[in-house]
Amino acid sequence: MKIVIIGNGITGISFALKLRELQPDWTITVISGEHPNHYSRPALMYIYMGHMKVHHTEPFPKSHFTKNKIDLIHDWVISIDCETSNIKLKSGETVSYDQLLIATGSRPNKFGWPGQDLDGVQGFYDLMDLELLEKNTPGTTSSVIVGGGLIGIELAEMLHSRGIDVTFLVRESSYWNRILPAEESEMVNHAIVESGIRLILSTNLREILSDDSGRARAVVTEFDEEIPCQLVGLTAGVSPNIELAKSAGIECERGILVDEDFRSNIANVYSAGDCAQLVATDGSKKLEQLWYTGKEQAEVLARKLAGEEVNYTRGVFYNSAKFLDIEYQIYGEVPSDTSETDHFFWMSNDKRKSIRFVCPKSKEHVIGFNAMGIRLRHRLCEQWIEEKRSLNYVIENLSAAEFDPEFTANHHSQIIEACKEPVR
Repeated sequence: MKIVIIGNGITGISFALKLRELQPDWTITVISGEHPNHYSRPALMYIYMGHMKVHHTEPFPKSHFTKNKIDLIHDWVISIDCETSNIKLKSGETVSYDQLLIATGSRPNKFGWPGQDLDGVQGFYDLMDLELLEKNTPGTTSSVIVGGGLIGIELAEMLHSRGIDVTFLVRESSYWNRILPAEESEMVNHAIVESGIRLILSTNLREILSDDSGRARAVVTEFDEEIPCQLVGLTAGVSPNIELAKSAGIECERGILVDEDFRSNIANVYSAGDCAQLVATDGSKKLEQLWYTGKEQAEVLARKLAGEEVNYTRGVFYNSAKFLDIEYQIYGEVPSDTSETDHFFWMSNDKRKSIRFVCPKSKEHVIGFNAMGIRLRHRLCEQWIEEKRSLNYVIENLSAAEFDPEFTANHHSQIIEACKEPVR
């Protein structure tokens, strides 16, 4: 059996490694034009900030893939011929396959803003964007970041670390308030402003202005404010990278449409990770664009192709991020709107730490956690949600989930007091 994987991100590589573990004799080839080896995308910011080199972000040396008989091809895929099961590469080479996984990830959104293609305007998603950022940085004293998500705050922190003035343009009334409840969102607002980054809320970008050389010189907001800058970061979300699949006749909507076996409309073509849109048996369609779900989908698909009877069922939802110096973890269901569930919330006086417990209305068991500036033990939090542990149980045993015993010792009584009544 000859397996070919397009994309060497977390989904493609997790699939390759798991499949090799289960099928030692199959031929496995991973193709990517981006970088010769798999690297960690979340670590890119630390290269720019001087904490790492590129090779530090590579979880496995290339020798690991050689040892496991996984072929890595550093080249761009130009086209897929689904009728002949062949892939054409930019180099002119043709690669055949028996089974194909498309794991092409995402790409930064653009919304047709005037000036969005000027020099000095870019997104930030992959290593090529990092290289472009290094080219755009010299001579830059002021920058504008457009879009208030996770990538936006990362890019703001990166540029700020180089002494570049940063204006953060966010269309929402508070940072990431579609995801974060009001208190956590306000915590991040406070941290952004306190760090020296200018935060402008409830404002949309209208256009980007050019200088005589074709480089960005300013942005103009919907309220006619002109903000001078030499660099504009477009971080208004990402979209599935599906152009290659669409051109091959593979059915796509927002992402590559796949069934619960991750199979597309072409029998021997699969997709998983950021670029895949899962179609459930009830007809609902969803994207799951997280590092953790990409890895999990890949490993389930590998087990399926290896002959195991296994279904993909996403367990307790989990995600993590870092807002400047505030670590963030979410477990289970934590809606930004607190009206439909009971929320119990505690925050430290300096607004650098908080914890939130979410319960269904009139029920005591915990269905979700938010932790800001507090690192919790992943498996234990999942276990408490799965076991439907009561709020009292969780609070009483919080020290078991907390990595820093001193934190619990100092704040446990405050948390108990704060969680006597839900947030209104």
